[in-house]
Amino acid sequence: MEKSMSVKVAAKGLIVWSAIVVLAIFNGIIRESLLIPGLGSVAGLFVSGLLLSSFIIGVTYLALPWLGVRSTRSLLLLGICWLVLTLVFEFSFGLARGKSLDQLLAAYSFKGGNIWPLVLVVTVIAPWFASKLRKKGKNEKQG
Repeated sequence: MEKSMSVKVAAKGLIVWSAIVVLAIFNGIIRESLLIPGLGSVAGLFVSGLLLSSFIIGVTYLALPWLGVRSTRSLLLLGICWLVLTLVFEFSFGLARGKSLDQLLAAYSFKGGNIWPLVLVVTVIAPWFASKLRKKGKNEKQG
C-alpha cells in the first residue's frame, strides 16, 4: 500500500509540476512582451522572477490538499523532485534549441536582474512553505 501511495503522489506531483511549467512559459511571454519593454531588462527580469515564484507558491498552495503530502520530509522531497524535473527540462530544452552549455549556465548567475537561482530555491521549498501557510491560515480561522 505504501508504494502505491507514493506512486500516486509522484503522479500528482508531476501534474502539478506540469502546471507550473505552463505558468513559467506564460511568465516568459509576459516578461518578453510586457515587463522588459516596459520596465527595462534589469527590472523586468527581477519582476519576472518574483512573479514566477508567486505562481509556484500559489499553485502549490492550491494543490497541496489534493497532493496529500503532509510530512516535512515528503514536502521537501517533492520540492527536490520538482527541482530535478525543472533542471532536466531547462537543459534539455535549451540544448535542443541549440544553446551552448555556457549560455545555459549563464542563467544561473545573478547578473542583470536575473534571480533564476532564487526561483529554483522557491521551487524546492514551495511544498513545505505552502504547507506552513495553510496551517497558519487554518489556525487563524480557528482562533
